[in-house]
Amino acid sequence: MMKNNFFIAALLMFSPVLLSAQQKDYKVVFDLTSKDTLDQRAVIRWLNEIAIPHPDGKFEVVMYGQGFNLVLKDKSVYRDAVTKLADNKNVSFIVCAVAMKNNHVEKEDLLPFVQIVPDGIYEIISKQKEDWGYIKVVH
Repeated sequence: MMKNNFFIAALLMFSPVLLSAQQKDYKVVFDLTSKDTLDQRAVIRWLNEIAIPHPDGKFEVVMYGQGFNLVLKDKSVYRDAVTKLADNKNVSFIVCAVAMKNNHVEKEDLLPFVQIVPDGIYEIISKQKEDWGYIKVVH
């Protein structure tokens, strides 16, 4: 009897913690630095697997280094898939201005829905400070 009372008391004491943990927002920032099409395919697959069942979630793909190849108008192997994902208001594709400058890429070279930030690394760090989950994209 004493064990049952202890269990019930513990459950009542920790239930607010458990409920708040379950109610956290689903927010993920994906870090894409590679032009490897297998990495690009991986992030597209992951977005399709999580954005649909979590329509209230927020998902960002931040591209720097060579990652922006995913959203180049004339070079993207996955242009149609990325465009379809971008139709979801909770999925964003973001490119680092520093990476664009270093690779001589202009805004006009990108798909029209792509956002540009001054610094891709800072964008990722900022999201992490806001309690976004972080995923490094590798296959």
